[in-house]
Amino acid sequence: MEENTSNNQSIQSPFSQTYFHGTKVDLKIGDFIETGIESNYGQKKKAKYIYLTATLDAAIWGAELASGEGRERIYLVQPTGPIEDDPNLTDKKFPGNPTMSYRSKHPFKVVGEVTVWQPHSPEQVKAMKDGLDRLKAQGIEAIEDE
Repeated sequence: MEENTSNNQSIQSPFSQTYFHGTKVDLKIGDFIETGIESNYGQKKKAKYIYLTATLDAAIWGAELASGEGRERIYLVQPTGPIEDDPNLTDKKFPGNPTMSYRSKHPFKVVGEVTVWQPHSPEQVKAMKDGLDRLKAQGIEAIEDE
């Protein structure tokens, strides 16, 4: 539970922010998603950051655009350290971070899985992948991991 300590009051709240991570990797509850593994995006370098979002739609895009042949999956995750706005989306593409997308150098603990969700249409996914391919051809990476 989170504790609200504003105005010197201590109020217990059963609600906390839910975060999602979309991927094609098969994980189990209790597993940790960590940096240092091959990225799902870009040049497939060792990831310096891991990404999460507070919106289901952004997590669905993460699962649909992830590389690999596995089943698209969306996990509920709990950050184990500080998170920051994802600069790949915030202010570059969506000023103010309406996608509620974040990144961290600290692991995320898998605490659940969303098993029922509505994918984007095949046309939407193709248009997004085509756009990413155009950027790649221009030498622009989808993920700037600096």
